[in-house]
Amino acid sequence: MRSTLIAILFFITGSLTYAQTKLNTTTIDTKLKALQEATQTVGFSVAVVQGDQVIYSKGFGYRDLENKIEADENTLYAIGSSSKAFTVALLGIMEEEKGLKFTDSPKKYLPELEFYNEELNNQVTILDMISHRTGLPRHDLSWYLFPTADKDSLLARVKYQEPFTGIRKQWYYNNFMYLAQGLITEKLTGKSWEDNIRERFFKPLNMTRSNVSISEMVAQPNISKGYSLEDFTTNKAMPYYDIAAISPAGSINSSVKEMSNWLKIWLNKGKLGDTQVLPEAYVAKAVNPLMLVGGGIADKKFPDQHLNSYGYAWFNSSYKGHYRLEHGGNIDGFSANVAFFPTDSLGIVVLTNQNGSALPGLVRDALADEILGLEKTDWVSYYSEKINKIKEQQEKAKAEKKSSTVPNTAPSHTLVEYTGKYNHPGYGTFTIEYKNDSLWAQFVRERVYLNHLHYDIFEALTVKDNKVDTTSGGGLNFNFRTSDLGDIEAASLKLEPTLDPLTFKRTPAEANVSTETLESYVGTYALGGTDLKVFMKKDKLTLFVPGQPEYTLTPTGENEFMVKGLTGYKVRFEKKDNTSQMLLIQPNGTFPAIKK
Repeated sequence: MRSTLIAILFFITGSLTYAQTKLNTTTIDTKLKALQEATQTVGFSVAVVQGDQVIYSKGFGYRDLENKIEADENTLYAIGSSSKAFTVALLGIMEEEKGLKFTDSPKKYLPELEFYNEELNNQVTILDMISHRTGLPRHDLSWYLFPTADKDSLLARVKYQEPFTGIRKQWYYNNFMYLAQGLITEKLTGKSWEDNIRERFFKPLNMTRSNVSISEMVAQPNISKGYSLEDFTTNKAMPYYDIAAISPAGSINSSVKEMSNWLKIWLNKGKLGDTQVLPEAYVAKAVNPLMLVGGGIADKKFPDQHLNSYGYAWFNSSYKGHYRLEHGGNIDGFSANVAFFPTDSLGIVVLTNQNGSALPGLVRDALADEILGLEKTDWVSYYSEKINKIKEQQEKAKAEKKSSTVPNTAPSHTLVEYTGKYNHPGYGTFTIEYKNDSLWAQFVRERVYLNHLHYDIFEALTVKDNKVDTTSGGGLNFNFRTSDLGDIEAASLKLEPTLDPLTFKRTPAEANVSTETLESYVGTYALGGTDLKVFMKKDKLTLFVPGQPEYTLTPTGENEFMVKGLTGYKVRFEKKDNTSQMLLIQPNGTFPAIKK
C-alpha cells in the first residue's frame, strides 16, 4: 500500500507545473566554495535541474591542479556507482520490450551463473540482485585487485564467493550482482552493455561526450584528473582506474551538463522533451524502495531523515521532510552524487575529482536547503566534526596495532620458501617473489611489500613510484599456513570484512633446472619390490608408478619437485652413502626408493 501511494503521489506531483526558482547564486557560490575549502577538494562541478530546466550549473576549483586548469560544467569525471541506475534502467526497457520480469531468476537468462550454494541458485531473483539483498557481501577486492576484461570469467567467480547471511535478510552492497544485470541485457539484446548504454541513453539524451571506459575518456578534451587527499593535508594525483569487466557496476564518465539530461527524464515521466527514453511505468516503479538499509534513523542530528532504503539503484529516504532518491559513486580519484526529489521536481548532480570525498553529499544537501527553503545546516561545521572523529579513530588504531604486535619473533621458514603463486577461485592469483632480501606480492594491478609483523604474519605496505610507503600498513595482513609436510601451503587474507579470512592455496614457484641435471635423475628406482620409473617427456621429468597414471614432476629447487595433481606430495633426489635415491614425501610419511 505504501509503495502504491508513493507512486500515485509521484504522478500527481509530476503533472504539476513548477515555477522556476530564483536562486541567490552569490550565496550559493559562497557556501559551495566554503565546502570546497573545508574538504580540501581540488575541483568539482555541479548542476541543478528543476522540472525540465537547468537552473544552476558551474565548476569550482581545478580539473588539473598541476597546470591550474579550471573545472566547468562540461568537465568529464568518472561517476563510479552512479552508473548503476543506468544498468537497472536498461532492465526496465527490457521489461517493456523483451518480457523480462524483475521477479525472474537471473539463471533464466544466464544459465551459466552459479552461486555458492543451492539456496542461492534456486531462490535469488533479479530484484534481489538489484536491491543488494542476496546475502552476498561485497567481495570487491576480487574485481579490484584481480581485474579482467572478460565479463564471463569474472562472473564465474561468484560460484566461489561465500554469503554472510540469508537471502533477503539484510541489505549489503554487491557490485558483482550489477555485472550480472549488465550481462542479462547483453543476452537479451545481442549487444554489449556498453553499446546498450550508448544507444539507449547517451544518444537520445544528447550525452555526446559521455563514455563508458577510461580509454574513451582520456581521448576527450576537458577531462579531470583524479586526486587523493593524503594525511588530510596534501592532494596527489591518482592514476585512472579501468574497472574493465565490472563496467555495468560503475564505468560511466560524464559531465554535470550531460548528467542533467539524465535527471530530467526522472523528473518528467521518462521523457526528454518529446522523446520517451525510459518507459513511464518503469519510472513510476523505480522511485519506490525495495529494502531497508540499516536502522531507522542514520544520524541523530537529523531525526527526520529516516527509513533509509534502497530501490532500483537509488537510495531512498526522507530529507527534512522531502522524499529523496540519490546514489553516490567512488572510484580512484573521483567521487559523485546524483540525486532527485520527485515530489519537488528537483534534481542535483555533483561530480568531483577527490578520492572517497564527502563533498558531493555536502554540496547536494546545502543546495537542497537553499532551493527548498529548508532550515539551514552548517555543513562545514558538520564535516569538521566528522573528520576530527575519523582522525582520532585512526590514531587509536595505530596505537592498538603497535601494542598487539608480538616482539622478537621470526618467520618459521626462510623467506624464499614463501614464494610462489597463491590462488582463490573466487578472486584470482597473486605471486610472491623474493627480491632484495625481501618478500613482494604482485597482484594483477598492485604490488605490495610484505613487512614481517610477528610469527608467520606479514603486513602489506603500498608501493608508490617504486618506493615502499612505510605509513600504509594496517589494512591487509598475510597469514601464512604450514602443511603437515612442513611446507608453506597457503596464505589467509582478510579481504572481505563480513567473512573469515580467505585462503589462497600456494603453488611453489617453478625452479629453473638445467636439462642436464634433470636427465641425471632419469632411471629406475626400487621401492619395496616395485620398480618406479623416472623419465623425460616433453622436456619435463615424469614419474611412473605401476597401476597409476604418469605424474609430471615440477621442480621447486635443484633436486626437489612437487607432484603435479597431488597436493602435499613431493619428490626429492639425493645421494646417501654413494647411493642415489628418490624420496617420496607424502602426508603419511617419507619413503626412499633406491636407484638401480
